[in-house]
Amino acid sequence: MKVAMLAPIAWRTPPRHYGPWESVVSMITEGLVQRDHDVTLFATGDSLTEAKLCSVLDKGYEEDPSVIAKVAECLHITALFEQADDFDIVHNHFDFLPLSYSHLTSTPVVSTVHGFSSEGILPVYQKYNKRTHYVSISNSDRHQSLEYACTIHHGIELSKFTFNPKSQDYLVFFGRIHHDKGAKDAIEIAKRCDKKLILAGIIQDHNYYEQYIAPNLSEGSIEYVGSVGPLERDKLLGGASALLHPIYFDEPFGLSVIESMACGTPVIAYNRGSMPELITSGVDGFLVEDVDSAVSAVEKIHTLDRTACRKTVETRFTQDRMVDDYEGLFYKLTKLSRP
Repeated sequence: MKVAMLAPIAWRTPPRHYGPWESVVSMITEGLVQRDHDVTLFATGDSLTEAKLCSVLDKGYEEDPSVIAKVAECLHITALFEQADDFDIVHNHFDFLPLSYSHLTSTPVVSTVHGFSSEGILPVYQKYNKRTHYVSISNSDRHQSLEYACTIHHGIELSKFTFNPKSQDYLVFFGRIHHDKGAKDAIEIAKRCDKKLILAGIIQDHNYYEQYIAPNLSEGSIEYVGSVGPLERDKLLGGASALLHPIYFDEPFGLSVIESMACGTPVIAYNRGSMPELITSGVDGFLVEDVDSAVSAVEKIHTLDRTACRKTVETRFTQDRMVDDYEGLFYKLTKLSRP
């Protein structure tokens, strides 16, 4: 099967540190290549892939301030759709903008909806509802006005996450430094439990960081280590007694949740969005409602079996399972026969 994969171009595919959409695109792409599909990845020129690479931009616009993002996005999307008829399937991971090109080709277009940034983008999805095939990344992230081909939960490459049966006595927060992700609450939870907290992730809201995070930083107590790469991520998540995930929005998925569990580290998360689809409370983490209940959960985190956390990922959230699901959808839509 000839597959065109359209990645975002904010960051490299796969990302060096931050870039969840790019990470997912990379795993699907490489998984399809390993199954002998003819895949062309439309991504930044510095991307790493065994597929054919087509690029209009040397590196992501978040890493090169001289790039005008909208110009690069326009050239990037048209680079694919000008040759879309040469493929059996087009897989869009670029949000809503490519949908407006989908009527220009007879090739089936699959769009993975990584989340709705606002209600304002829905008219585009609604207009092309009958033309493209939407995939939700969790059942909780479906909009009632849209039709979906299926839900496909993300998976991760297990070999990049080391199971650690014994934790150290610290908590970890792994995500964007932004109100939505609840870094401020993570600090309050750790302080009330008298636990060390390590925060990792890009600073997306500098005012939030300066007001709520920076004043609380103290070596050996509350530490911020920036945005970390795969090796540091593995060590940081695996050593923690728990991942704090006190989100303030209905998160569509949450890769850090399953990455943490893959290392054997249970997750304490606010019970919003996709969290009940990822976490079985009392088995591989705890679903809580607020700071008070999160503090109580930290106090009983030792009762959870870290092996059960790893088992959750092994049975439900692997790269192979994710690629299986997409491959099955592609065969269904193209009506091609499996070899």
